[in-house]
Amino acid sequence: MMNRAFLCFFFTLTLLTISATASDSAEPTNGEEDKALTGLAMDFYKDTCPQAEDIIKAQVKLLYKRHKNTAFSWLRNIFHDCAVESCDASLLLDSTRRSLSEKETDRSFGLRNFRYLDTIKEAVERECPGVVSCADILVLSGRDGIGRRDGRKSRADILEQYLPDHNESISVVLDRFAAMGIDTPGLVSLLGSHSVGRTHCMKLVHRLYPEVDPALNPDHVPHMLKKCPDPIPDPKAVQYVRNDRGTPMILDNNYYRNILDNKGLLIVDHQLATDRRTKPYVKKMAKSQDYFFKHFSRAITILSENNPLTGEKGEIRKQCNVVNKLH
Repeated sequence: MMNRAFLCFFFTLTLLTISATASDSAEPTNGEEDKALTGLAMDFYKDTCPQAEDIIKAQVKLLYKRHKNTAFSWLRNIFHDCAVESCDASLLLDSTRRSLSEKETDRSFGLRNFRYLDTIKEAVERECPGVVSCADILVLSGRDGIGRRDGRKSRADILEQYLPDHNESISVVLDRFAAMGIDTPGLVSLLGSHSVGRTHCMKLVHRLYPEVDPALNPDHVPHMLKKCPDPIPDPKAVQYVRNDRGTPMILDNNYYRNILDNKGLLIVDHQLATDRRTKPYVKKMAKSQDYFFKHFSRAITILSENNPLTGEKGEIRKQCNVVNKLH
């Protein structure tokens, strides 16, 4: 029998498709109209690579069985790629002699498992060479509307303009998400992805040293100090704190109960639970997992469709980490 984390992971992937399958009416829904405006389509590869979605899903399932930690790397990858100008897989590009890539900056610290996206790309390329973009593979949800093309640039210098830092004020975070069309409950739900995975000590020691942040739950502090014993942690060391000790590998609404109990690890977690604009939604999501999932599925769809390159823009990369050679 599949374990609970496995089932919840695939439920998470199902969430990414909810808005695309919610209506079977002949009239276009607002979501379908939005996809038409962005150039995305539900069945974009139906003629050129009809098996693309099945290949991607099969590979994701296989990779999860082999490497459990891949599960929620996908979610973080979507945010770090799509929030920076466009969902164009620029996150996957390597640095060049002329420019530092997005994935190699401090803001992208902790991102991993890019090699598994390469594995999926290779599987798709074996069946349909030069057809399916790395951007669509990164999003990992064929039913969210596909047809994205890959960008030819990765610019580390613009990351801070788009990606909010975990120490930013909640006003800055709200503004950054609003610029992508994501409203306040959408932002609150997306930060619920902090329910899974872990936070490296580098990102939270400022709340422990030289003095413990009084906003932290004193019952939680000893655990954090045990996991992060060094005021200046080694960035290469495996020193981290699980975001949710109760269900660390399950996307659920435990996160909201934790931050209301002052157990959030990051400054942004604390602000989310205390700011008058976000706290009401935190309370609602703490009470209702269905309410959380409803807003999460909607917000992740908006994020994954942010300003895609379509039509003749961009390219279909042969390898996700390098642009194609121009002829």
